Amino acid sequence: MNISDIIWFFLVIMFLFPIFQQRLIQARRFQMMRALEKKRKSRVITLIHRQETLSFLGLLFTKFIDIEDSEEILRAIRFTPENMPIDLIIHTPGGLVIAAEQIARALSAHKAKVTVFVPHFAMSGGTLLALSADEVVMDPHAILGRLDPQINGMPAISIIGVTHRKTINKIDDNTLIMADISQKAIKQIHSSLEEILPQNHYSDKITKEIISSLASGDKTHDNSLTFDEALKLGLRVSKDMPKEIYELLRFYEQKNFAQQAVQYVPVPYKKRMSR
Repeated sequence: MNISDIIWFFLVIMFLFPIFQQRLIQARRFQMMRALEKKRKSRVITLIHRQETLSFLGLLFTKFIDIEDSEEILRAIRFTPENMPIDLIIHTPGGLVIAAEQIARALSAHKAKVTVFVPHFAMSGGTLLALSADEVVMDPHAILGRLDPQINGMPAISIIGVTHRKTINKIDDNTLIMADISQKAIKQIHSSLEEILPQNHYSDKITKEIISSLASGDKTHDNSLTFDEALKLGLRVSKDMPKEIYELLRFYEQKNFAQQAVQYVPVPYKKRMSR
């Protein structure tokens, strides 16, 4: 074997090693998911979006809920017997409304119990999925988001507010069109929430309070909803997060060559360490 062969050998290894490593991680994920399914006698589905790195260019891009996600989750629900519970693990900043609504309606229609687990955050469309569940299990420090519509990156309620503060002859046509779209968007999200929220769990009064709190636009879109606030609002939430879910989430970490910002000794301390 000459120098050229050795170089080619190492180049092939360097090319194949990340693929092999990813396959091992994927196998470990499925192993942990299957163990959780056997423990809870359920179908486990994950919707986990992380910031990923394009290895060739080193660019970062963030994933959101899209049509492909809705297709895969709807397929998983079809594979699940009607009498089998579904456990959906969510870690997402949100995404395409139509995709989130498709998933939420399918979860709401499932006859067996649907539990959504939020170990860290489920914003915007992720919150919509959580509302469709029979129970939401949150880490004590996890957060949900608001559902007020955004038009071209601006709150729909604020666009409508312009038409209330100015006379119509002082408002340009584009703003009037956006205000009209905003009114329709608010009406649509209210209608979707009334359909998606499990009617056997929430009274009409609580349903109206949930919709008013999350979709009214009285707070900014990125204003978070904590566990205590969700509980006070009347949502069916609990803190009984299985430790297996925290372990599973670790296998979705995106590795890159940048210096890791957060570091700690990765072992649990069972008691106070003496000096």
